[in-house]
Amino acid sequence: MFDPYLSGDPDATPIELVGKAGFEQWVSRQSEGDRHAIAQQGFAAQPGQHCWLPGEGRVAAGWDGKSSLASLGGLPLALSGGVYRMAHDVDELQLLGWGLGCYQFARYKDPSRSPARLVLPVGAPRERLANLVGAVTLARDLINTPAGDMSPTQLADEASQVADTHDAECRIVTGDDLLTEGFGAIHAVGRAAADPPRLVDVRWGEPGRPLVAVVGKGVCFDSGGLDIKTAAGMRTMKKDMGGAAAALGLAQLIMAQELPVRLRLLIPAVENAIAGNAYRPGDILDTHAGITVEVDNTDAEGRLILCDALSLAAEEQPELIVDFATLTGAARVAVGTEVSAMFSNDQAVAADIADSGRAVDDPVWPMPLHDGYSHLLHSKVADTLNSASTPHAGAITAALFLQKFVRTCPWVHFDIMAYNVRNRPARPEGGEAMAMRAVFRYLEDRFGR
Repeated sequence: MFDPYLSGDPDATPIELVGKAGFEQWVSRQSEGDRHAIAQQGFAAQPGQHCWLPGEGRVAAGWDGKSSLASLGGLPLALSGGVYRMAHDVDELQLLGWGLGCYQFARYKDPSRSPARLVLPVGAPRERLANLVGAVTLARDLINTPAGDMSPTQLADEASQVADTHDAECRIVTGDDLLTEGFGAIHAVGRAAADPPRLVDVRWGEPGRPLVAVVGKGVCFDSGGLDIKTAAGMRTMKKDMGGAAAALGLAQLIMAQELPVRLRLLIPAVENAIAGNAYRPGDILDTHAGITVEVDNTDAEGRLILCDALSLAAEEQPELIVDFATLTGAARVAVGTEVSAMFSNDQAVAADIADSGRAVDDPVWPMPLHDGYSHLLHSKVADTLNSASTPHAGAITAALFLQKFVRTCPWVHFDIMAYNVRNRPARPEGGEAMAMRAVFRYLEDRFGR
């Protein structure tokens, strides 16, 4: 993996962030030659702008005055290649933005150039920055990899490799063994695919520490099943394992930073395919929790694989269960593609995670678990439907369905896009580990750093 950071280089080019508010005063302090260069390059200290100041061999970069990933995130691929350093103090979040702005997905095509590198200030937390960049990079790479190279087997292998790196235990339940162990919903969703469904179960941490369970939706490709999606709807379904990618990235980060918790990571990994043995609308599924589920729509498969994993996680009564899932289009309608919709049965936890998201520039938005919509999941022949027949409140009814399987455990559910639909500084178009850093910051604050 490309290392965006260096520990020292005396020849590094200084970078100065220049805010719009003090721009005129700043210009007046520059040499005549540099003022000419500023005017010639049209630099006005707007975010996203930069200019070369030849007098002292410096770079000036426009800045909105806020601490965010965007402060430095657009520079690594905008500046000419080389080594740079900051001419003044910046904080950890801004330094992280530089590292995330270096990301390029290069598995199938060589990038056109190498990113610029940054000399870290003395005392900067290099290992921590590397771990944060590494966790986001892992999630982005997994999401960006097409389904032909990211099957349930391959996703499980990625999780196993992360577990091995950190001396964690990894158990994988595959195929018909899922039925033996009571995971009927995972099996039903994935049984029509050539690559069998599986449940990845990773454990890490010392006994006696608080238990945190992390669950990620791992639908490696979603055709919609027999309720088949349109061609346009299927085009980006390689990202339907984005919840699993965020969960695995978070698990890697927790272990790399040696957070004082016990971690349990659960990833149900399937492909929702079409074949003669595909599950059908109207089928009734047995789940790990003993709750029977009538299938209203086979394209509401993510909540089915999650319900088995959430039930398993809840058995041990962890301090917290967190799940990540690319679950509903309704969440995108509600909060758009750049904010993570968050549901929780513990409002204090949700409020703290929202604060953490603001602190680390990873926005999440609390959504209502409005129990008044529970009637939309009523089934005449089973304990519950998997999907409401109305499109209204789709993200809420999906969350209400999942809530049935977490028992009394404190639980947070993220309905995420897992994908940047446009290029932004430090957030290139493509896979994204949405809500992951917000949750990590919350866990650090709650359980210790």
